[in-house]
Amino acid sequence: MTRPVVLIAEQLSPAGLALLEPDFEIRHVDGADRGALLAAVADADALIVRSATTVDAPVFAAAPRLRVVARAGVGLDNVDVEAATRAGVMVVNAPTSNIVTAAEHAIALLLATARNVPQAHSSLKRGEWRRAAYTGVELQDKTLGVLGLGRIGVLVAQRLAAFGMQVIAYDPYVQAAQAAQFGARLVPLDELLRASDFITVHLPKTPETLGLLGDRELRLVKPSVRIVNAARGGIIDEDALDLALKEGRVAGAGLDVFGTEPCTDSPLFQHDNLVVTPHLGASTHEAQEKAGTQVARSVRLALAGEFVPDAVNVRGGVVAEDVKPALPLAEKLGRIFTALAGGLPVRVEVDVRGEITAHDVKVLELAALKGAFTDVVEEAVTYVNAPLLSRARGVEVTLTTSADSPDWRNLLAVRGTMPDGAVVSVSGTLTGPRHVERIVEVNGYAMEIAPAAHMGFFTYTDRPGMVGVVGRLLGDAGVNIAGMQVGRHEKGGRALIALTVDSALAPELVDAIAEEIGADQGRRVDL
Repeated sequence: MTRPVVLIAEQLSPAGLALLEPDFEIRHVDGADRGALLAAVADADALIVRSATTVDAPVFAAAPRLRVVARAGVGLDNVDVEAATRAGVMVVNAPTSNIVTAAEHAIALLLATARNVPQAHSSLKRGEWRRAAYTGVELQDKTLGVLGLGRIGVLVAQRLAAFGMQVIAYDPYVQAAQAAQFGARLVPLDELLRASDFITVHLPKTPETLGLLGDRELRLVKPSVRIVNAARGGIIDEDALDLALKEGRVAGAGLDVFGTEPCTDSPLFQHDNLVVTPHLGASTHEAQEKAGTQVARSVRLALAGEFVPDAVNVRGGVVAEDVKPALPLAEKLGRIFTALAGGLPVRVEVDVRGEITAHDVKVLELAALKGAFTDVVEEAVTYVNAPLLSRARGVEVTLTTSADSPDWRNLLAVRGTMPDGAVVSVSGTLTGPRHVERIVEVNGYAMEIAPAAHMGFFTYTDRPGMVGVVGRLLGDAGVNIAGMQVGRHEKGGRALIALTVDSALAPELVDAIAEEIGADQGRRVDL
């Protein structure tokens, strides 16, 4: 009997191999050799990669038997998940393999900055005995500010609480009661910056978090503060940090990640009070072994046709052909909803209407939740863990369906209730034989606009000249408008401008537009 072929394109831990060898034919290929990869994958049932192998549409086209691609690690930048989904190939990763390792490395950087360990080490090896020069500070009774209470941020908070630190946190997508379970008190960002003796970053890299700690923010901190980033490069503005260290407004910093990597030369490196490492957050033997064993177990499950907990692009089970085209739209609506909400809702309803409800549409709820949390947490969000993320944050989620859809053949809406009772909603549909995506409602305002990579939404009082003002400000900023619609309930009442633009809207531009037109809400969305 022929055994399924598992093609390993990069190094896999011995423990991972041991889980596969008894039941599968193991083959190896150099994933960086494109020609060799395309030839070897032709009769593979599973492909296991790390970060050096690009798995894209040509790979799937060359692999008619392929059922699962496994990334032995967390990131999926080198795997085209959309192409995999179109080809009917499951994609899995090892989302929890490095969380302990990453948390411990952040703590190592924090301790190193507190006690000047690398500097004292280098000095002593040069033959110097300079005890007074490297006097440090204790952690006990100090305030730790945690930016982001995802899985890694929680581990850091719990461990440093054991050092006797007072933990405060900033995360608009976590409820206060949940943070309290981890011994943290939620505060606004500016309060965290002003109060913290140590700040550690554990946020996903999104348009909202890029440059989150910039010049303004670094002028709010105590001059004794020490800042650590072992999450994603770019969340701390490196030029602003360089200036703050030069001017003595930050006592020290520890960086494992940088805006551009590899980074072997930076103005930051001139500072003696900076500790740096070359993106070692996931680099332990244990993390590599966990990654290998986790993906090996997932491959076994996938090839056996069983439920795979770490599946990224499918939930397991059959999705009706009429439902599949709506999956990308549902995910986009979820992301737009989160951007519009700007915080965590207490309840979310995914409402599906029309002919599509003749099928099982539970997967559309999962897709909407996946989108809603994609820009919120630092870990990869999947069809499997999205409901877990919502439950962990105390968000009640319901799916409602109805065959009745008077205006559209099918309609999909994501609607949420915020803690103050405000309702946020966005609805969309697919039109024509090519299933063209359209947003048809935002916060109760009717419209019809195609979702785009960069969007903006502004709610204001309807009056003449506002469209011209928005156009002028965008033109002055060099941002080209691809599409614009205005929705309103009545003349002179509340109105909503929806924009699609060719480049991302900078936060300061969104604020300027909102101020100029008197908007009570201005939001940008980057899909």
